[in-house]
Amino acid sequence: TNMFTSIVGNVFGFKALRALRLEDLRIPPAYVKTFQGPPHGIQVERDKLNKYGRPLLGCTIKPKLGLSAKNYGRAVYECLRGGLDFTKDDENVNSQPFMRWRDRFLFCAEAIYKAQAETGEIKGHYLNATAGT
Repeated sequence: TNMFTSIVGNVFGFKALRALRLEDLRIPPAYVKTFQGPPHGIQVERDKLNKYGRPLLGCTIKPKLGLSAKNYGRAVYECLRGGLDFTKDDENVNSQPFMRWRDRFLFCAEAIYKAQAETGEIKGHYLNATAGT
């Protein structure tokens, strides 16, 4: 789920705050039981990207809101072509009227294929699919 990032992710990024510390977070046991954990771990990601013996390098595409799907795809391409292994959607990016999920998917796929062709490396992008698209 996006619970933790939704609760504290944006708050910790507020420029108006000089300092902030999360001292306690209590999650109801009934809620915890609904989370089964990730379906696989880092080894599966390394296998998919064919990257071993070093950290995986990636970033979150910014700005998270306001780009068209085409420009979002362009940002993905520039990051991957520049040497990153993967990019990812911000946790709050979903399907907005100015950038529908399907369009973002298609432009990101195009960016990945182009970056792979130019670099000869396997690249990836993690799309946020935590809500209806």
